[in-house]
Amino acid sequence: MTQAMTQDQLKQAVARAARDYVAETIAPGAIVGVGTGSTANFFIDELAAIKDRLGGTVASSEGTRKRLEGHGIRVLDLNDVEDLPVYVDGADEIDGGLSMIKGGGAALTREKIVAAVAGTFVCVCDQSKRVATLGRFPLPVEVIPMARAYVARELEKLGGQPRWREGVVTDNGNVILDVHGLTITAPAEFEARINQIVGVVTNGLFACRGADLLLLATPGGVEEYRR
Repeated sequence: MTQAMTQDQLKQAVARAARDYVAETIAPGAIVGVGTGSTANFFIDELAAIKDRLGGTVASSEGTRKRLEGHGIRVLDLNDVEDLPVYVDGADEIDGGLSMIKGGGAALTREKIVAAVAGTFVCVCDQSKRVATLGRFPLPVEVIPMARAYVARELEKLGGQPRWREGVVTDNGNVILDVHGLTITAPAEFEARINQIVGVVTNGLFACRGADLLLLATPGGVEEYRR
């Protein structure tokens, strides 16, 4: 009888698949965007094996930057990068249209900026993150600190139950509200609506700029899905 794979083993498998994708698709000396979170950390460890092929990386958080540098991988400021062919990152949830909820690690704003620059956004996750409808995972919203209470009231008007992620300050010096109780059937429209609330920096819906490719780890192997 085949032993079931642990979640870490699934993450390891999809990280290897992402490394192979990067190695096969980028030109030598290209820059790679790297996300934040547990699956992204596995990818960073795998990326070390092909670091000599890279011109450098762009990190979506300080934690990612430190892990990359720990492997001797060059990290560049995004402002100094004109071409970013690929960005690899995980997701807290992803639906059939490859829209995502991200931000469980509080790096959503920088992740969204790097994703906007990238030519191809590759999402790496295990099958537990695949959902029919987004919203079971609380939606993170990054907020200017003085606007926290106001934004919370506005999010309640949209049908959510916002909770302040106390003790967490983002790399940008802001706070996070996690919005519970949502069923998000039109993610791009809802993403835009939340971003219009004054005091919101951005929210964890990645729908206007979703993934181009999903590498999904399953016990039977890594599956590919394209937008």
